Amino acid sequence: MTEFEEVRRRVEELRAKIRHHDYLYYVVGKPEISDYEYDQLVKELKEVEERFPELITPDSPTQRVGGEPLEGFEQVKHSVPMLSLDNAFSEEEFADFDGRVKRLLGFSHNSNVEYVCEHKMDGVAISLIYRDGKLATAITRGDGVEGDDITQNARTIRSIPLVVDAGGEFIVRGEAYIPKDEFKKLNERIESKGGQPFANPRNATAGTLKQLDPRVVASRPLDFMAYFLLNLEGIERQSEALEKLTELRFKVSNDWRVAVGVDEVIDYHHKWEERRHDLEYNIDGIVVKVNDMRLWDRLGRTAKAPRYAIAFKFVAEQATTTVESIDFSVGRTGVITPVANLAPVHISGTTVSRASLHNIEELERKDVRIGDRVIVQKAGEIIPEVVEVLYHLRDKDKELKRPIIPDKCPVCNTPLVKREGYVALRCPNPTCPAKVKGEIELYGSRMGMDIEGLGSVVVSQLVDKGLVDDVGDLYKLTVDDIAGLERMGEKSANNLIDAIEKSKNRPLFRLLTSLGIDYVGETTAQVLATEFGSVDRLMSATIEELEKVDGVGEKVAKAIYDYFHNERNIRIIDKLKQAGVKMSDEVEGGKRPLSGKKVVFTGSLSSLTREEAKEIAQKAGAKVASSVSSSTDILVVGENPGSKYDKARELGIEIISEDEFLALVRGEKV
Repeated sequence: MTEFEEVRRRVEELRAKIRHHDYLYYVVGKPEISDYEYDQLVKELKEVEERFPELITPDSPTQRVGGEPLEGFEQVKHSVPMLSLDNAFSEEEFADFDGRVKRLLGFSHNSNVEYVCEHKMDGVAISLIYRDGKLATAITRGDGVEGDDITQNARTIRSIPLVVDAGGEFIVRGEAYIPKDEFKKLNERIESKGGQPFANPRNATAGTLKQLDPRVVASRPLDFMAYFLLNLEGIERQSEALEKLTELRFKVSNDWRVAVGVDEVIDYHHKWEERRHDLEYNIDGIVVKVNDMRLWDRLGRTAKAPRYAIAFKFVAEQATTTVESIDFSVGRTGVITPVANLAPVHISGTTVSRASLHNIEELERKDVRIGDRVIVQKAGEIIPEVVEVLYHLRDKDKELKRPIIPDKCPVCNTPLVKREGYVALRCPNPTCPAKVKGEIELYGSRMGMDIEGLGSVVVSQLVDKGLVDDVGDLYKLTVDDIAGLERMGEKSANNLIDAIEKSKNRPLFRLLTSLGIDYVGETTAQVLATEFGSVDRLMSATIEELEKVDGVGEKVAKAIYDYFHNERNIRIIDKLKQAGVKMSDEVEGGKRPLSGKKVVFTGSLSSLTREEAKEIAQKAGAKVASSVSSSTDILVVGENPGSKYDKARELGIEIISEDEFLALVRGEKV
């Protein structure tokens, strides 16, 4: 054996030992050797790799320390969308979910569904792609369709295996988090250096994963808990997936269980609602999934969430504190919201010092006064709110001051108005700086035009300095404009300009979502984009034409019509056109090949993911539905079709193959 072959064998031996001890320390929590012995193994491996750099591989334990800083994060599409979950906030709501599952599966009312119950961790969801036994890519959830490529950062997390004993390509999903004890130590280190501590472990995790320098990520105590396994052969149940993840040496919660029927799920929920504070991480509920994964396709999903799983939340945590003052904020739509400034109080791992009072009517109904003792509630990511005033604690000999309800906008001094039929006071000034800031934040948000780096702090400075008056002005900004902002250097300015430029080519539904049209969220925007195909067609539509669109009623139709006939909005659309923002999903040659057709997919497609097929169909003008009905025009059939196939045959609906679907999209006859 040559010297080089001996060195290669020693390198492989050292890597295997280090991976084994990483697993025992970071996943199992039962180290077999001292820190000194572990450090000696790593030291020897580093020295050998320095002598023989050709032996360094991306999956080597020495590469976890982090590489050179990145310029920015690449956007990567999820091959399987990372959907959010619907919530159940009570036992009755969970029972309703159970009833829906039974109805969709055709189970009898008195039968019991087998579920898997797991902790709902309050961390940051990430998706790991493994190819041929090695970590290939790590992606954040993003908007569910695509997220940031954080592979370099994920490699620094010791509980994420870089090498696994499984071939092919498969996906592992889970939660990145910082354990509560480690979070406390992290904040102490930051404060000792004069820095601003993180508000809670989730914010610390999210902020760390967004770091462009992997070496900073490596210095933070990130952990990873796996809970989802996709595309690995032989796995037919969620319980099997969790067992397989453990076998592959991923960190998996030991506290999951199979629960048969509603009562066993509720027992699990009660147990962990009482014991949640004993855990090393924060949880705000449990996740309940139908155990049999073969039923998931039959159950399907809504636009945003699967029907086979639900987040069964705990009762929101509360605390008592004092109202120190009351401010009035102005939102994107001009609504005036009273906000209570509070004596700081700790709730759900977060320091709360402000809480919403919702609207003027609520403020007056509760008779909240400055100096009142109040109960504040915070549930997950929901803004803290004042739920109760403790009137009995008021000093009878001391009159507490009521807040003065404004009659003018606290930002631009415009007289406030009330819309007919609404209780909210509003600022009617379309150029009110607070409204403009809200519009621009929405435009640049993930669900809108997804402009990385255009956060609230940057937006506020752009508006306050007079650099932008509306979203159309974003495309006139220069690197010098942005570099002159507080905490924005030339590199950050270049990145933001690049992100603004990239936003010009977003799909039409993203543009429509980002404009802030009343009642038009992502789902309605997708319907409008499919139906009209361009902004120009939408602008010329009458209220009657808009009302004929599925899901668009009289109120929504009028809101859309009014938006596109408002002079300021017309000017903004013109600015966007002049800047080169994509205004159409049209293809050359006019009418799209599937215009007006309602398409449904069933079975496994060979060349496309379901999400890719859906996007292709929508770009071709189709409306994509999740179930077959008499209004369905085309059913596209893949391998192992479900009950949709039988129903389509009964109804006489056109049934085509995947290849025929792709031919139709290309405009060919089939």
